[in-house]
Amino acid sequence: MELKHFRLIKTIAEEGNIANSSEKLFLTQSALSHQLRELEEQLGFKVFHRSRNKWELTDEGAELHKLANTIHAAIEQGFHSIKNINEGTKGLVRISTECYSFYQGLPTFIQKMAALYPKIDVELILDATHHPVSKILSNDLDIAIATSRPASPDLSCKVLFEDEIFAIMHREHPLATQPYLEAGDFTKAHLIIHSFPLETVSVYQTFLKPNHIIPVRISAIPLTEVALEMVSANMGITCMPHWALKMFRIPEELVFKSIGKNGLKRTHYLISRAEDQSKKYISEFISSFEEDFVG
Repeated sequence: MELKHFRLIKTIAEEGNIANSSEKLFLTQSALSHQLRELEEQLGFKVFHRSRNKWELTDEGAELHKLANTIHAAIEQGFHSIKNINEGTKGLVRISTECYSFYQGLPTFIQKMAALYPKIDVELILDATHHPVSKILSNDLDIAIATSRPASPDLSCKVLFEDEIFAIMHREHPLATQPYLEAGDFTKAHLIIHSFPLETVSVYQTFLKPNHIIPVRISAIPLTEVALEMVSANMGITCMPHWALKMFRIPEELVFKSIGKNGLKRTHYLISRAEDQSKKYISEFISSFEEDFVG
């Protein structure tokens, strides 16, 4: 039997006569009668008892009608599920990162997402940079890239990669002769950072602050190329990972020094709300993000 046969049986049983059924099925009465007759010949039994004003199911026909209802319900449920899946691929993902350098790689990723997932809109929320995790908890942000693992059970956390922050200085800088920098070496240094507050600067938060060290001078330079020019002119030192500089030309006179004997390493985490993991557009975004940034 074909699906059209089950639809025919279901319609005739519900309408009770051939005239109404033919209109609902967009068939002439003769075409409908012909299809039913062919089906009954194929099955070897009558599906309906016919009368002028009323068509009633035979016992065998009643079983087919039950089967038709089951099939119809399954198809409806299937299409409903497909619709939910399709609608689940639509959504807005708001993303921020506590490390400004990370923004350099995001435009290319967003362009790729637009091509692969045109129903997913991605919005960079720069205002959330200093407090991305709290912004997720307040539902002002969907995805955050942070360097500390949150303790909240309401958040999902995935490890992206580990990097190392280096001190970058001119080769004639007084600290350039040292194999690595100790916390005390920053006491008389001019430290060039991306922005305030200091609590958002990794070298301060994880290395200088625990050692109660504040550089004699701190300048906030939001443009990496300008910061590099200042360092190239031996006007101070800046601290960042190698990957954050891949877009820039590094002057030959600059040197990279480890911070601390074992280096200043940090882990980057992708953080989102635990309750959002079931949303298809969120899971697809996270999966694509990991493909591009893990490692």
